[in-house]
Formats: sequence, C-alpha cells, structure tokens
Amino acid sequence: QVQLVDSGGGLVQAGGSLRLSCAVSGGSVSRYAMGWFRQAPGKEREFVAAIERTGSSTLYGDSVKGRFTVSRDVAKDTVYLLCKRLKSEDTAVYYCAAKTGLSGSQSNLYQYWGQGTQVTVSS
Repeated sequence: QVQLVDSGGGLVQAGGSLRLSCAVSGGSVSRYAMGWFRQAPGKEREFVAAIERTGSSTLYGDSVKGRFTVSRDVAKDTVYLLCKRLKSEDTAVYYCAAKTGLSGSQSNLYQYWGQGTQVTVSS
C-alpha cells in the first residue's frame, strides 16, 4: 500500500550540502511520522532525523544536530532531509522510513522503508 522512494544522494566534497527527498505514495505524508536513518559500511544503522506526522516537531541524532534539517511538503507528499556542512563521517546509505503513531528514533518501529540513497562525502 505505502511506498517510499528516496533519492538525492550523490558525491559531495566535505563542507558541501545535499538535499535528500522521500516521495510517499499510497497515502498522505500527513498520516505518518517520517524518519531518516543511515548505515555506513561496517556500522550499525543510525538514527538521523524524524518529523512528527503533523509536522509540528522534529528529532535529530546527536551527530547531525545543527547541520541537518528534516522538513515536509504536504502538497507534494514528500519529506526532505537537508544535509549541510557534510563530513566524511556522514558517508552512508540513507533510508527514509514511515510509521504510524508518534515519531521516534528506533528503527524497528518503522513499518515502511525506502530503498536507500547513497551519500558519499570526499575529503
């Protein structure tokens, strides 16, 4: 029913920016809390950011707080992750995810996942 397509990844130099997108189909983005997670080679999946289903509040992982911003466009049923001042440690596959109820940082609580988009930050 619900499908997520994440995109916008690519190669960027350290200090640069990328804007990731997550298109939601099969339901309005307003029905779900949306999250972003990432997984780097040899590391566990890490919480990045989340936005509550009403869009009234956001959460961020400590490693990206102050640099990344999650937002949504209800009219486009799309969630964004603006990644600024990127560092080499940000290199990972980024996944968008959706869940019913409240937003959160626990990946196992999210029911729907995108296919992932690669972000590579070069030095």
